[in-house]
Amino acid sequence: MNQTDISALQRLSHTLDILRRQCPWDRVQTIQSLRYLTIEETYELSEAILRLADPPDGSSPAPLNAEFKKELGDLFMHLLFYAKIADEEGRFTPADIFNAITDKLISRHPFIFHPDAYEGESWEQLKMHEGRRSVLDGVPASLPPLVKAVRLQEKAAGIGVDPTLPADSPEPLNLGSDAALDEETVGTLLFNLIHWAHDHGINADTALARANQRFQDKVRASEKQQDH
Repeated sequence: MNQTDISALQRLSHTLDILRRQCPWDRVQTIQSLRYLTIEETYELSEAILRLADPPDGSSPAPLNAEFKKELGDLFMHLLFYAKIADEEGRFTPADIFNAITDKLISRHPFIFHPDAYEGESWEQLKMHEGRRSVLDGVPASLPPLVKAVRLQEKAAGIGVDPTLPADSPEPLNLGSDAALDEETVGTLLFNLIHWAHDHGINADTALARANQRFQDKVRASEKQQDH
């Protein structure tokens, strides 16, 4: 960060301090009350990123960049707001947050910062040194099922565990319309299809999100035709 960036951050921090003291809404916010709003902001950022990578027809880069910047700002403000509330409550300071994440980055990259002590551990093995009992401890229980499946498979592959489920059914891409299916079979097919996509360099969650966008565009186009 250059001095211009630091000055802009200080301006945001000062503005939040003023709002925290003088705005009726900001003054009463807590860590708990901001939680669901932060989830919403995270999804808005996710949608902005998808549009940035796969813009709708006729979209120009400038408006998409402006939207991406706006959503980044909204989420960044939330994170700084949490840090200020935590500091007010005596939990920890913003400096504690920055130092903790910096220390973690250094410890997880010994091949860069401590090459003489690096013993060839994988990314997941390095994280186990932090006191985790399982490689899956870092996967939030509340993740949406598709995103969770992607992360579970990535974690399992990181320690050499087969990231698929045993399936007594046709391959997903050869599934006939007359195949006998039940919930367990469909779940297994979906889980293994996510792994198949990963093997082909495709993030299934991103692929489905973009398919959702294409379908929404299709429905909206159909609605416009019906209106005419």
